[in-house]
Amino acid sequence: MNFGLSEDQKMLQRMARGFAENVIRPAAQEYDEAEEFPWDIINLAHEAGLMNLKIPKEYGGQGLDNVSASLVSEELAAGCAGISNAIGVNNLATMPILMAGTVAQKDEFLKPLCIKPHLAAFGLTEASAGSDVAALKTTAQRVGDEYILNGRKWFISNGSVASLYTIFATLDKQKKSKGITAFVVKRDTPGVSIGKKAMKMGIRASDVSEVILEDVRIPVKNRLGEEGDGFRIAMKTLDSSRPEVAAGAVGIARAAFAVAVAYSKERIMFDKPICDNQAIKMMLAKMATDVDTARLLVHRAAWLLDQGCSPAMEGAMAKCRAADVAVKTATDAVQIFGGYGYLRDYPVEKLLRDAKIYQIFEGTNQINQLVIAREVLR
Repeated sequence: MNFGLSEDQKMLQRMARGFAENVIRPAAQEYDEAEEFPWDIINLAHEAGLMNLKIPKEYGGQGLDNVSASLVSEELAAGCAGISNAIGVNNLATMPILMAGTVAQKDEFLKPLCIKPHLAAFGLTEASAGSDVAALKTTAQRVGDEYILNGRKWFISNGSVASLYTIFATLDKQKKSKGITAFVVKRDTPGVSIGKKAMKMGIRASDVSEVILEDVRIPVKNRLGEEGDGFRIAMKTLDSSRPEVAAGAVGIARAAFAVAVAYSKERIMFDKPICDNQAIKMMLAKMATDVDTARLLVHRAAWLLDQGCSPAMEGAMAKCRAADVAVKTATDAVQIFGGYGYLRDYPVEKLLRDAKIYQIFEGTNQINQLVIAREVLR
């Protein structure tokens, strides 16, 4: 059992932290207020090698292991969760191609994302099919050497800015999950359009939009795996991505804890810093412990992935725990700041807004608890 990081991982961590502190954090408030997509930071992140982390080097990516990718995710989210999400969605969206794609598909679809700062999106969720993936209504009909896609995807991160989508559609609604098939769709394909843009409570610098498919014709070669493999591909993708998402939640919690500690030393009440009060000390001790336990669960789940395991339970545990810790730590940080914590002039208000989504996306915490219970009972 080794809790240490390799020298390469330490160097990567320092580089990602420097990028977060020097590039992301100074711009975070401005992008949050404007709800503007951070294209300039995307370009810089691509140049710095902080995108496409898990795509193998032969396709132009960074070829990182899962523990290393989680280190980057924590650091960037500590700078700004919205901007981190915009940078990191490529890791989620390309996973179905990495898992189920042929060499030719990887060449065609992954290399362009790595050559230039192009973005991808994961097209699974719909207005009435979030946690219940099998209820999705987007259809695929095979006609000769093509598939025709029709439907509307909702809550799609990078939806309006992506040049490539991994889309999940059903060939037969009666088959439920067994009818779902995965496809790769380019943004410039006729019939692809963008609908409503989500106005969000948190992660405002990220893009979340509706993606509309109207008689979208794609060649059979754009199908990932076989017909009916889509549900399995989607679930394996989420199992693989949860440690990285959980690491982002740890980043938020760590940032909230750090500013709470600093403020507790500076704020004078009754002629002494508030950190001298036992109540504040106990809050800080709990925050420190929570952040560390969440990080350990994240690293365990990521390490298991790197060993070739399929840690559905461990990934769900990490995601649940880290999301709850992010919300609780940010809430307590607001409390330590007192009235100032409720003001937008101070960082903890934004951290609390950003934290909440981690209990919802990549499977709600309740769905992840069902995953944990299923594995326990098995």
